[in-house]
Amino acid sequence: MARIFSGIQPTGIAHLGNYLGAIQNWVKLQAENECIFCLVDLHAITVAQDPKALRAQTLQNAAILIACGIDPERQILFHQSAVHAHARLAWIFNCVARVGWLNRMTQFKDKAGKDREAVSTGLYVYPNLMAADIHAYHATLVPVGDDQRQHLELANDIAEKFNHDYGVDFFPRIEPLILAETARVMSLRDGLKKMSKSDASEQSRIQLTDDADTIALKIRRAKTDPEPLPDNIEALQPRPEAANLVGMYAAMTNQTSAAVLQQFAGSGFGPFKEKLAEVLIAHIAPITKAANDLLAEPVYLESILQAGARRAAAIANPIVDEAERIVGFLPRG
Repeated sequence: MARIFSGIQPTGIAHLGNYLGAIQNWVKLQAENECIFCLVDLHAITVAQDPKALRAQTLQNAAILIACGIDPERQILFHQSAVHAHARLAWIFNCVARVGWLNRMTQFKDKAGKDREAVSTGLYVYPNLMAADIHAYHATLVPVGDDQRQHLELANDIAEKFNHDYGVDFFPRIEPLILAETARVMSLRDGLKKMSKSDASEQSRIQLTDDADTIALKIRRAKTDPEPLPDNIEALQPRPEAANLVGMYAAMTNQTSAAVLQQFAGSGFGPFKEKLAEVLIAHIAPITKAANDLLAEPVYLESILQAGARRAAAIANPIVDEAERIVGFLPRG
């Protein structure tokens, strides 16, 4: 079995885009792989967080993952800060990675914007921590989207330089796991922006804890245009908000967007939005209920994460112990 590592930041609440883009694929990967799923709270604090909110959202997102079908008994589910091997290896990788490599990271440029001098150094070096997250487990497969490919290449560059500098063949090469394409879910308020947990408006996203009334209201309010739905994909392309809602319906009903257009061609958005809301509610309502049931027992939920952290540490600690020996550290007492 391949060992797969993947993580999600516990900032905000996981939404429909997270589900279609990552979580539903994680659930499928469990069948034939050894999976390590991590709530990456160390990454979360690269930007300012309210401590109380971060703790609450870590539990909320853990509950959502389990409610979506992640099996914490068969696989490993934990929060990153509970396994100190991540931070230990990240420091070694900080000393292996080159400044020039990090300067080429496009995601840092996007996140830092024009105020690069004021952002935390954690935001700058977090690709090194991401590399440590994976290499601490000798994971060889990582599910990635387009925005993470560059970081995976950096993780391999770091491993290769470590192996070369110390004359070892210790860290294996990571291969990207390209998952089956699903809808690229965009904001309900702006069809040109990805649905995001960090968007200031909750009306921009369908959260996996939204109840039926909230989902229906958000879909009714979703930005559209005055034209009816066309009967072909080409006519949909210059209409980003319409394309987003059609793509969501297609993904939730396992159809192509072209098939959805054939079904609703000529329809106004009022009737279409009602059908989309029905489909979303039918799928998300069981997730919401299961997550809320888990959140009603926080001690039990914390025990699941703690058990996962112990299992994760049992894998990562010997690997990082050996990495520390290779670089010349004395054994820890």
